[in-house]
Amino acid sequence: MEFSQDDFDRLLMFKHLWQFQTIKDVKWFLINAISKLEEALVINPAKADSLWYIGNANTSYAILTPDLVEAKGYFDKASDYFQQAVDEEPRNDPYHKSLEVTAKLHMEIHECGISQQTMGSKKNKKSSDLKYDIFGWIILVVGIVTLVGMARSHGSPPSR
Repeated sequence: MEFSQDDFDRLLMFKHLWQFQTIKDVKWFLINAISKLEEALVINPAKADSLWYIGNANTSYAILTPDLVEAKGYFDKASDYFQQAVDEEPRNDPYHKSLEVTAKLHMEIHECGISQQTMGSKKNKKSSDLKYDIFGWIILVVGIVTLVGMARSHGSPPSR
């Protein structure tokens, strides 16, 4: 998978746009993105890029979902899509890393959610900040993985 400068610029633009949206709006965008990407899979079910993007969208949706049971369903879907992407392109490191990161995020959010429920589950600013922090880390990881993928796809410069 090769990323151009336009792809990277688009990723940054979406990151900045999402900062100004409500969680409800972002979730709506994610559901629509998942729907469109699933339509693309009808055309080509083995398209690893589409599988990976759907996995990312499901992970993002799960992070924004306060209900642990509902979030688990989205994390499970994300893991399934990432695994399919890995199966299609086993040598793609970003796909492997995404699968690993999603599993870790699921465990961290689950543990955090359980501790919040144990302490009375107060819905306050800290809970909201945690979601945005995690979402920011996901965007950062996706950006780094994208840059590493771009660097590897271009190979080393010719020797002189």
